[in-house]
Amino acid sequence: MTQRFSFGIDLGTSNSAVARAGAEGTDSEILGITQVLGPNQIGERPTLPSALYLPHPDEFPAGAFPLPWPDNEAGTALVGQFARDHGALVPDRLVTSAKSWLSNPHIDPRQPVLPWLSESVGEKLSPFECSRRYLDHLRRSVAQTVPESALSDGLVVLTVPASFDEVARTLTAEAAEAAGLGRVTLLEEPLAAFYAWADQAGRDWRAQIGPGDIVLVCDVGGGTADFSLIAVSETNGELDLDRVSVGEHILLGGDNMDLALAYTLRAGLEAEGKQISDVQFLSLVHSASRAKVAMLEDDSLTEVPITVPSRGSSLFGGSISTRLDRATLQAIVLDGFFARTDIDDMPKAARRAGLQEFGLAYAADPVVSKHLARFLVRSLENVRASDMLSARIGPERLGGRFLAPTAVLFNGGVFKAAPIRARVLDLLRSWSDGATVRELSGAQPDLAVAKGAAVFGRIRLTGKGIRVKAGAARSYYIGLESSMPAVPGFSPPLKALCVVPQGMEEGSEIVIEGRDLALLTGHPAEFRFFASDVRSGDTAGTVLPDAERELQEVSLLEIVLPEVEGVPPGQPVPVQVNALVTDVGTLEVWMKHTRSDRRWKVEFQVRTE
Repeated sequence: MTQRFSFGIDLGTSNSAVARAGAEGTDSEILGITQVLGPNQIGERPTLPSALYLPHPDEFPAGAFPLPWPDNEAGTALVGQFARDHGALVPDRLVTSAKSWLSNPHIDPRQPVLPWLSESVGEKLSPFECSRRYLDHLRRSVAQTVPESALSDGLVVLTVPASFDEVARTLTAEAAEAAGLGRVTLLEEPLAAFYAWADQAGRDWRAQIGPGDIVLVCDVGGGTADFSLIAVSETNGELDLDRVSVGEHILLGGDNMDLALAYTLRAGLEAEGKQISDVQFLSLVHSASRAKVAMLEDDSLTEVPITVPSRGSSLFGGSISTRLDRATLQAIVLDGFFARTDIDDMPKAARRAGLQEFGLAYAADPVVSKHLARFLVRSLENVRASDMLSARIGPERLGGRFLAPTAVLFNGGVFKAAPIRARVLDLLRSWSDGATVRELSGAQPDLAVAKGAAVFGRIRLTGKGIRVKAGAARSYYIGLESSMPAVPGFSPPLKALCVVPQGMEEGSEIVIEGRDLALLTGHPAEFRFFASDVRSGDTAGTVLPDAERELQEVSLLEIVLPEVEGVPPGQPVPVQVNALVTDVGTLEVWMKHTRSDRRWKVEFQVRTE
């Protein structure tokens, strides 16, 4: 069947959205999402809050949420605006930031752990299941609102943070398939924002950027800070766009700002002699978030009133009132999270207390400015590691302390606020000794990712339009045991074999030859996977002498691989490594027996500690 439409889905930490673009070249459009607005109240909104509320069995009467599709799960879990708004009043039954839990290395995202630390919910949900429910809701809504172009009849592009590791990317793709979306194509969120900007600008995009430019896509959303650099060069009169660097996974965004505002407001209440419980504090966090958004979107607001409900029999009988004023908002969000720092000011290291409260691995340092500086310093290291990338950038830009962008594309709801955009531009100019750094005009910080994903899908369907050369965001490695005699008191370091080099393009495949490798079959074996975002010069087959010192471990697989006929269990068999990046953006690693057609797939697995 010919696919007439492409659909872009932004599965956001705070809000999700769907956009559609016609294969014939029509503009991308945001589709309204049907959702529960209140008991017996259904409506459409441009975004679906990524919030899930688990009501008490006796909380609402049967049929109170009549969503217009069969087999809806609203009786057991509410998704969207009402879930978020009502959940602010009963926060211990509210799930938010499920997307951030997908990338948490310390839990199995398939296990039911959300709402986190809740004692009032009997049957919790897993981060994977929450993501599946959001995507299933979006699929059903599209089928209801635009039945002539169901998601199943189009190319679906689903966005993920550029900083997501392979485990989180794979889980996202599997959640989409479980939600009935089929085999989706994955696209990094900063790239989606760039495609949306270029599509919005039309032919004018070439007037805003040109050869020699380095575009920083600065994306601060609800739960993550995501940075990417795109280099612009020229070949035979045609502009080339290369994504040359991707940042680390940083759990730092609007959620952190909401917490900071709530702590400040609670301190003010306590100074007035008013105490609030831990559950009321969660409600204060959600209320502060709504107030923050309102004030960032409306410059005329000088303050927003906030009410913290009582936990007694009368919900509002003992409520506590306060307000968030603009001075407090700017002091915390602007001067706290986007402080004026130097390029050499790096984020402080994570705390190492012997006993820690378990939860999301939020960034230890809340200053976005420092994380941006670290990204730009590491980006220069990454570009210098590759002759190809160095040539793209040009030698004149490789001699400084960091890779200095010449233009910035802002994305994420935080950057709807002009003062925050101005602060980031001022920081970049100060780090570059006053050099010009311009903002790309026409950005849509809140809806660009969904629109850009739809545009990317249209380009894939038609073969027409600009393309940013990207491929694998980082290099991936498998731990390699050394072959050497045992020495008392000495444990040799684990080597690392590069199986997927940074930039390896979708739909490509590599067979690593010329190395004597052996695979343990018929016996418990351990595969350790590593990654790096600063080793762009490594090629497939490169062996590093010490994986744990030079790389970041991202996954651990413990498995018994079926043995080869005629080979005793536990005896290694000779293999070649075959790695591929699929056409939808996921990685696969296979071990091919050199003496038969036998092969084994080793997958990136959730690494729990």
